[in-house]
Amino acid sequence: MQDHPVLAQVALGYSPMIDRQRAVVATRLTVFPERPDLAPDPRALLAALSEVWPLDPEGPGGRPAPNPHPLDPAAGKAAAGRPAVSLNLAGEGLLREMMAAAPPLQFMVEVPAFMAADPPHAALLQRLHDAGTVLLIKGRPVAPLAPEVLGLFGHSIVDVDEERRHPSQPPSGVRSVTTVQAGARNSAQVDAAFQRGAVAVLGWPWEDLVPRSTGRHVVPAEIGVVMELIDGVEREAPLGQLEAVLRRDPTLAFRLLRYLNSPAFGLSVEISSFGHALMMLGYQRLKRWLALLLVSSAKGANCRPIMFAAVRRGLLMEALAQEHGPGNDSEMRSEMFVCGVFSLLDRLLNQPFSDLLRNVPVPERVQQALRGEGGPYLPYLELVQAIEQESLFDIRERTEQVLLSPAAVNRAVLTALLGARQLDG
Repeated sequence: MQDHPVLAQVALGYSPMIDRQRAVVATRLTVFPERPDLAPDPRALLAALSEVWPLDPEGPGGRPAPNPHPLDPAAGKAAAGRPAVSLNLAGEGLLREMMAAAPPLQFMVEVPAFMAADPPHAALLQRLHDAGTVLLIKGRPVAPLAPEVLGLFGHSIVDVDEERRHPSQPPSGVRSVTTVQAGARNSAQVDAAFQRGAVAVLGWPWEDLVPRSTGRHVVPAEIGVVMELIDGVEREAPLGQLEAVLRRDPTLAFRLLRYLNSPAFGLSVEISSFGHALMMLGYQRLKRWLALLLVSSAKGANCRPIMFAAVRRGLLMEALAQEHGPGNDSEMRSEMFVCGVFSLLDRLLNQPFSDLLRNVPVPERVQQALRGEGGPYLPYLELVQAIEQESLFDIRERTEQVLLSPAAVNRAVLTALLGARQLDG
């Protein structure tokens, strides 16, 4: 990421938009002004965000084109695998200035219902709609909107606590604006939202119960192969022994090479084999990508949002370590990456950390953080969780605890989101 001064003037949080198949189809980026009385320059902010979400230059007639709209059923497969970003701008002044700046078409814009109902904003909303910007109305208006205003919005973000429909009640067929459900705190609420006809659910269902120990340590075969590889790399086992393990699952080998050759990894040469990867990277750096391989081996549609979070946690933890200085301990950066990725392993593999950490070799500092027992990495993990929860107070408090500036944390957030997009691509 380039150094954008505007990043010192905001705090950033992010969460996913999840479709009926539990695929993440868009990222919601929440932007808080650091000073409520001073709106950051919206064009400078868009320049920073466009490094992560650039406009597709291959539009008709050579004109830039937006990514296919991920919440539009008519987009079909064209939108698959190409998440968009929804801007949730906290602060009426910042949102008004952003709308006036006409954000590029890769950005959806969320507008609170009270602003949508305010006549002075009608011209701005009409101009954005006519330019092709996807608008989402946030919350329920106190009084019904005029049809010409309601028609400017593609979707309505409705919180679970404001939802008036019963889960067994399907959409009426007369709603002109589809629903994106916010505030779903567990899988049951996510299921109920889709039963009511929501096109997407916004946020993380973190309140699902963490699994308890059963005393049984059943590890699926594919995951067992990755754990064996991680153990071998930890012991710096001979190459032939590691390749023999990987040959038991050629699909894993393909996925590992795909990760290693992604733009996020930044290698100047193409990695052609596991042996080549070990020669180029060494055991320590290779361990990071085996951690990614482990979390991506979880099965089931409900694992997709958790894998989305785990990858971004790892990249964000690493980027935060990097913000303390380019010369920072490479072992610490690697361990923080693994800590972030593994922090959701209990939910992905449906086993508590008390069982998992017997089978997955991780350093003591990482184990401390995963168990919530302190150590040097736990404050960083708590900062990442605050960013995911889009909690301004907690973001500020945790940022001070890790002795980083708001600009450094925001730069790390965007670096991580860019790296994750490159891996997804």
